[in-house]
Order: sequence, then structure tokens, then C-alpha cells
Amino acid sequence: MTRLQGSNQNRTVLVIGTLIAVVLIAIALFAVRGRNTNAAAGTGGTMNFNLASLPYAGKADAPVNVVVVEDFKCPICKQFEETVMPELQSKYVDTGKAKIYSLVWPFIASSRGLPVDDGKLAAEAAKCVYDQGGNDAFLRFKAILFRAQGDELSVWATKDRLKDLASNVEGIDQAKFNTCLDNDETAARVEADKQQAEKAGVNGTPTVFVNGQKIEGTTLADLAAKTGAAIDAASQ
Repeated sequence: MTRLQGSNQNRTVLVIGTLIAVVLIAIALFAVRGRNTNAAAGTGGTMNFNLASLPYAGKADAPVNVVVVEDFKCPICKQFEETVMPELQSKYVDTGKAKIYSLVWPFIASSRGLPVDDGKLAAEAAKCVYDQGGNDAFLRFKAILFRAQGDELSVWATKDRLKDLASNVEGIDQAKFNTCLDNDETAARVEADKQQAEKAGVNGTPTVFVNGQKIEGTTLADLAAKTGAAIDAASQ
């Protein structure tokens, strides 16, 4: 995963008072932390994503919702798309068991101190494509972006490059796309998605949630297996 670092009596009374104060502070901090965690995650540690704003693959009536959080600059996300996603697609999406939502969390460019946040630009471009062509166009453009991925320490997703890549998506009005990207028309929605990811406690990509529950995996193979098991359990 790619990640974001006097007298004896008086002395006795003083010590006891200090200990009580420490305990009370600890209890207060724990209570505040608990409230913050519940506010972010929802009941039972389940994250309530705004799914209506996210593109997805699958049938609208699929019973299980999977959210995959990625950054187009993330090399491990590219591996996830090439190795894990085809398996999830064939076993769960194509069979109608689950639909997979894409939540883009651009964090690599800013965390690496790059002069241009091209991860954010790529996310904006993907939204521009989605606005024109819906889920199918977004998924095609998503695949194109990962195939075209450059080094994470370089600025490769420039606006000119993104315009060139979008020209390969059938049915996209290039002039309309260019205007959308040049004017940063989808920037606010990209920021809203970023806030969703951070509210869910995401600290690296790819991160997977099944029906709002975060799936922990030590490797991509482990993540794939646990995601599949969670989908199977949720669909029973």
C-alpha cells in the first residue's frame, strides 16, 4: 500500500490529586475520541459513504457495495487494477453480487512535494469524463490513466496530457472536456471525495471497504482474498 509520520500529608494529597486529574483527563480524551470515531464511521465502525456521487462498475441492484479508494499516481493501485480487479469483476460484479465504486483520493503529489498536484488534475479529468459519459466512460478513462501512469515522483498528468488521453474515450466531446478541465469545474467534487476518504480514516491506497467496513490486507493477494470473503459473507 502507498502511504502518507510541604508535609508528608500535603505531599500525599498532592500526589492523589494529580493521579485523579490524570485519570479524569484520560477519560475525557477517550470520550472525545470515541465521539469523533463514531461521527466519522457511523454505527459499528461502518463508514457511510455518499455513494450517489461516485461512479461504479456493476448492476444498480447489486446487494453489496464495495468502495475502492485509489490515487491515479499510485503504482500499487495500478497493480491492484491489473491483478485484483479482474478477479473481483468476474466473481462478483459480472454475477450481480456486488458493485464496485471508485473513490479517488489524490494525495501522492502533495505528500511528495511536487510542484503541480497532477493527481488532483487526473481526478478532475476523470470527473469531467464521468459527467459526459457516465460509468462506462469513467471506467474506460480510469483504465487509460493507469496504463499511462508515470513515475509517482514526476508530474506526468498535466492538463495537456490528460486532454490527449481523454481523446481515446469514445463518445467524449473533446471541446467540452477541455473546457471542463481548464476551468477546474470538478475541483470541488474532487475535494469532497478527498474529505470522504479522510473521514473514513484512509491513510494509503488502495483501500477497500465492503458495505462500509474497511478491509485490511498485508499484500494485494491477501487484500483480494479478504475482500472476496467479505463480499461472500455480506451477500448471504
